[in-house]
Amino acid sequence: MTIRIDDSLMYRDRLDGLHGLDPALRDTMEERFQVIRADIAGRRKSGEYGFESLGRQDAVVASIEQWAALQRGRFDHLLILGIGGSALGAKAMLTALKGSAWNEWDAGRRDNWPTLTVLENVDPVTVLGTLDRLDPRRTLVNVISKSGGTAETLAQYLIVREWLDRSVATDAKDHLVITTDPERGALRALAGSEGITTFAVPPEVGGRFSVLTAVGLVPAAILGIDIAELLAGAAEAVDAALADQLADNAAARWAMLQWQAHATRAANVHVLMPYSDRLRDFAEWYRQLWAESLGKRLDRDGTEVFRGPTPVGAVGATDQHSQVQLFIEGPFDKTITFIRICDTVDMLTIPGRDGLGPDMSYLVGKTLGGLLDVQFVATREALRSQGRMSSTIEIDTLDARTLGHLFMFFQLATGYAGAWYGVNPFDQPGVELGKVLTFEAMGKDGF
Repeated sequence: MTIRIDDSLMYRDRLDGLHGLDPALRDTMEERFQVIRADIAGRRKSGEYGFESLGRQDAVVASIEQWAALQRGRFDHLLILGIGGSALGAKAMLTALKGSAWNEWDAGRRDNWPTLTVLENVDPVTVLGTLDRLDPRRTLVNVISKSGGTAETLAQYLIVREWLDRSVATDAKDHLVITTDPERGALRALAGSEGITTFAVPPEVGGRFSVLTAVGLVPAAILGIDIAELLAGAAEAVDAALADQLADNAAARWAMLQWQAHATRAANVHVLMPYSDRLRDFAEWYRQLWAESLGKRLDRDGTEVFRGPTPVGAVGATDQHSQVQLFIEGPFDKTITFIRICDTVDMLTIPGRDGLGPDMSYLVGKTLGGLLDVQFVATREALRSQGRMSSTIEIDTLDARTLGHLFMFFQLATGYAGAWYGVNPFDQPGVELGKVLTFEAMGKDGF
């Protein structure tokens, strides 16, 4: 199995005996899970859970890989225009699977794959600074919008297109690739009229669930990431989440525990805390997925419930010196999910030098990876001793297959959580209201 999950520290018999979940839930939730499974099975047949099919896309992979190979060496930079689910996945993949200084390496060290810049906001200072730094003649621009009508992305496109036109004129379309709906939207129409290369986002997959569609696969392939391995890991996660017993179904069980902690222990803050800088942007991706999917005014029956957890991203050991004080001694309103990577424990031995006193010499001969892992263990134990609920996701190594598994695991867990919470995890009426008000303020009626 690509990932292993220990959720024993969610229960009070493993904590301080006072806080945490009732151990009896281990048995009583199994019966409830069978109802949840049946509900999801029906919704799956109706197409609601379309993202579950993304682990197997042989034709899509072949098409993207063939196109990406032709771009290799042509461009020094990949510039993504997108927001939310159209940006967070690509950032998470670069951070997780490429060197921490990828954008500073020369082309040879990058094996002729480009650097990556993501414009995920319309702050004019950021946009101007980015365009001033990049050479339009050596930049490939990936415009990403599932609907094809995202105001921020369209505004970015118009500015960037003018920037390209000034430098490469009639060749601008060869510096563009558009990822959008297969049939509808302003970007689809634009691509058709100008002959711009496009890749499609399946209509049945929502934007925040789209990292394993062309939304994420196109940038990944352009960066030299093995997208077939990404999807192989995702397929493993889907297969594991079909288990018909809660004890064997990690995604459903993790989602249940988060919901149960919220419902019975008022733990409405769900923290994802990887002990790895490489998963810092993954935690940001999780925040959008969990918040936008589960924060809802109405339940499935149309009753006002104003329901949903608040996701928080943290990174160990950095946030031991900021947020962890709150996690350990603040309100009992949180669950913590750690991610631990095992193969970095022996990395980077700490050297000695003359004149070290006992306050420093104890570190000599240890490894930075070992120090990081010890800090994880210590933080988890400190939380446990104070009655704070936590789970641990453990992985042997962070590669493309494992990352694909993690992406799909959390998407599957979100789908299950929607059923546990009794809300639709695939709509976003609050976001749509904001879009309507934006259009009205900008003088445009409707979409």
